[in-house]
Amino acid sequence: MKEEYADLHVHTFYSDSTFSPNEVAEMASKKGLKAIAICDHDCVDGIAPTEEAARPYGIEVIPGVELTIEEDDAEIHILGYFIDYKDQDLLKSLKRFQEGRIGRIYKMLELLKDKGIDIRPEEVFELAGDGSVGRPHVALAMLKAKKINYLQEAFNEYIGDGKPCYVGHLKFAPSEAIEMIKKSGGVPVLAHPMVGARDEFIPKLIKFGLRGIEVYHSDHNKSYEKKYLEIAKAENLVVTGGSDCHGLSKKTVLMGKVKVPYSLVLKLKEEADKIKAAQKHA
Repeated sequence: MKEEYADLHVHTFYSDSTFSPNEVAEMASKKGLKAIAICDHDCVDGIAPTEEAARPYGIEVIPGVELTIEEDDAEIHILGYFIDYKDQDLLKSLKRFQEGRIGRIYKMLELLKDKGIDIRPEEVFELAGDGSVGRPHVALAMLKAKKINYLQEAFNEYIGDGKPCYVGHLKFAPSEAIEMIKKSGGVPVLAHPMVGARDEFIPKLIKFGLRGIEVYHSDHNKSYEKKYLEIAKAENLVVTGGSDCHGLSKKTVLMGKVKVPYSLVLKLKEEADKIKAAQKHA
């Protein structure tokens, strides 16, 4: 029997990807994926449209989210899988952070103006539409205004991490993010631990309720995969993996570059069922 695969870390233009839900579904079909997880930053608006777009292709869409937390000045990302994306408490918490994203854009545009690049805020917000506004929308506005020659130039020279016009965003406390995911019935998973997270944080995150590690990621080499697979086994954590596809923005890592056997999705579902059952009896 032919092995079936999933990409468990995909973004849409509702956060900071350049791909629409329709484009995500079409690419997933071309890559022959059985399932994808939509994990937009601090936002769940892209889940329902992607479910609808993926339905004709017979592709399963796993509802997810990616939250940013801070621990000892380190920025860490936590993925939530099989969340109830209509949960009102979850939506209220996410709204607070989406409002913070808007303020961040204004600050970034002020810094760009100081560099001689004048972009009107409404140009950026128009590109974001109903989604969560982010740096890719700033980059697209810069490209449209012919302030840069290509999209990645915006990140390389101006708004990438540590660049002159970069502005950080609001972050959740570790316990808050993990609890929020679990209360919505989701499985909290440490995203790309090689990027940002220090290994000594993992035991603390487990105490807060972390239930998985993203072992397979486009920024992980074989040695990192081996290390985090061993940690996952030792701590009885579920294993996930995905491309972290953001479309044509940032690094152009496209869907399916990293994929995992569908059997890992089934294990993730089992973990979600346990969490949902525990929430009912809490």
